[in-house]
Amino acid sequence: MTTTAPAPATPPALGHERGSPGYRRLGLAMWCTGLATFVLVYAVQGLLPTLADEFGVSSGTSSLALSATTLTLALAVVPLSAVAEAWGRARVMTVALAASAVLGLLAPLAPTFGVLVGIRALQGIALAALPALAMSHVTREVAPRHLGGAVGLLIAGNTIGGLSGRLIATAVADVAGWRVALLAVGLVSLACTVAFRLLLPPSLAPAAPRVRLGELGVPILRHLRDPGLLCLFGIGFLLMGAFVTVYNYLGFRLLRAPFGLPAALVALIFLGYLAGSYASTAAGRLGDRFGRRTIMWIGIAVAAAGAWLTTPAWLPTVLAGLLLVTVGFFAGHSLASSWVGRRSSMLAEGSPGIASSLYLFGYYAGSSVGGTVGGVVFDHAGWTGVVGYLTVLLAGALALALTLRRIPSPA
Repeated sequence: MTTTAPAPATPPALGHERGSPGYRRLGLAMWCTGLATFVLVYAVQGLLPTLADEFGVSSGTSSLALSATTLTLALAVVPLSAVAEAWGRARVMTVALAASAVLGLLAPLAPTFGVLVGIRALQGIALAALPALAMSHVTREVAPRHLGGAVGLLIAGNTIGGLSGRLIATAVADVAGWRVALLAVGLVSLACTVAFRLLLPPSLAPAAPRVRLGELGVPILRHLRDPGLLCLFGIGFLLMGAFVTVYNYLGFRLLRAPFGLPAALVALIFLGYLAGSYASTAAGRLGDRFGRRTIMWIGIAVAAAGAWLTTPAWLPTVLAGLLLVTVGFFAGHSLASSWVGRRSSMLAEGSPGIASSLYLFGYYAGSSVGGTVGGVVFDHAGWTGVVGYLTVLLAGALALALTLRRIPSPA
């Protein structure tokens, strides 16, 4: 009597396949994560002139409403990203989004500018683990061959969140004031948080092993000793410092003579982010074809040319310069951020997660420090001084990019 051997069991899927219900739910959930995060972080950027008038502070001081968030985010991103994954990615992301949304609803009640800055600083801490944790969750939950599309949805949520936060806040503030504007942004973030939790499918990958903060010193130092990674961290710091300076203070300039534009029209400058999103994708393709080292310095040079193009007091050249700064920044940032993980994976005992967290630290520190210093320059030297300041930052980034051309890849 012969028996037929049972057919071998189908191996379990490595992650959600494109087209499956789990893939669609995960993609939409992570899109909501990016939207909820960055609608809160950058909503105040378009409100800086309004906050300066409301609280009687300088343009540089008003930028603390944004810098406080990005600074605390920068300080907390490395330790929280390292330890939070072991606590359960879905749980941590839900708590972080909910806490930041509640703080967003409290922000409109701030009686003084100092209290508003304090609330914004707490939001930065609450959001610190989310950028790296969201990327890690997508990487672990999606089948490798479909990872690019899933990551694209996450980045789209980030970009649309940053853009819509600025546009919603400035549009509502023009009609009902900045407090109602921040309330509207907080409600959008809360709605996205609820949608994220309802959409997120159960995790397929197990939680990461626990990491103690005391164990982070050695791997962090290992990455900081690599000259290529140091150049990339520095490029992220300098590029973001220049980029946030332009968008922080160009609104002040356009509201004043000789432009005298209405606030609602000035808010439309943030639509330049759409060109930046395209530049990120195009720079990645060009980097694969012609080499990241070459496209990196070209992108930075484009941003520097755009900064000088904003100098004349003529609106068409100002807008063209803003577009070039945006395209150059996104090209350089997308190449640097992706390069960090690749280079780290080539190091002996390298950790792309730690490398990405260190890059985000430099990136958000550049936003805080560079943006605040840019405000001091604007208050004392006007837009001509700002262009000189941007030139210094972008020249430093260009020098680091050219230095990278001489640093070989790790063995």
